[in-house]
Amino acid sequence: MSLASKLPWNHRFAGGYPGLSSQPLPTDADAIDYLSRMATADGAGVEVGVATAVDAFFRDSKAAGVFDALKACCILCGARTLAGALVPLVGDAPTNVANGFVSGDYSRTAGLTGDQASYLDSGRAGDDDLRNDQHIAAWVSSPLSTGSLNLIGTDGVATAGGTNLYEEHATSSLSGASRGTGGGSAFNIAGGHTATGLKGLSRSSASSYVVRVGESNTPVTVASQPPTSRNYFVFARNDATSPPQFVSDATIAFYSMGTSLGTDPGDGLAALDTAVSNLITAIGEAL
Repeated sequence: MSLASKLPWNHRFAGGYPGLSSQPLPTDADAIDYLSRMATADGAGVEVGVATAVDAFFRDSKAAGVFDALKACCILCGARTLAGALVPLVGDAPTNVANGFVSGDYSRTAGLTGDQASYLDSGRAGDDDLRNDQHIAAWVSSPLSTGSLNLIGTDGVATAGGTNLYEEHATSSLSGASRGTGGGSAFNIAGGHTATGLKGLSRSSASSYVVRVGESNTPVTVASQPPTSRNYFVFARNDATSPPQFVSDATIAFYSMGTSLGTDPGDGLAALDTAVSNLITAIGEAL
């Protein structure tokens, strides 16, 4: 089946598709599938600029060798509606728990803004990825406004095997763990709270992992523990004691979780950072 028959451009895209020969068309088959599902959820076509921005992200992340590591992922901007934004790039669709997020929380250019009560259940468990082969990431348009709250995670740092990213307003830091020891925070990066852009970590080793925030990588030498089986939450963490915990009011435009971003986690985090940053910028310019 041709791409044209799989995805009729004039039904799926607004703004001139199939259009003139001078207009770029999405070419990546996975991008076309995602855009089709987004359009169905939105009940309307996808603008040319948004479609080509998404297509470029698929191509660039594949060329950089990080696409296959994305096992559960959403672009929380670009779509016309909240329903469209919750269509997964790959993996299972997240659950908008108790329908806590509403349309007023969603910005097509900035992303989804929390309220310290609403959160997403990603549908992906901490042990869906191997102990020493994992990543989590969130692209933050605006950090939390107060307190110490979670961006994404399973358990807190006091639970062995937990993985999370945790913004701390009072100390202006980013903390958290990858397959944590249960003995407290495995890393604490000064200035990490106020930074925008990609915040993530990736582990491909039993003895260490890499954290990225503010376009800078920090290696962390901490041995891994067996991962917990609870699902990752976004805007919160799924701690066994009383989930959800530390629900955030940050604005998040993209999240992902899955396997390590390559054998060199630092390079992989940088590549994902570039691809997502280009995507968010292009969507903003298109809208």
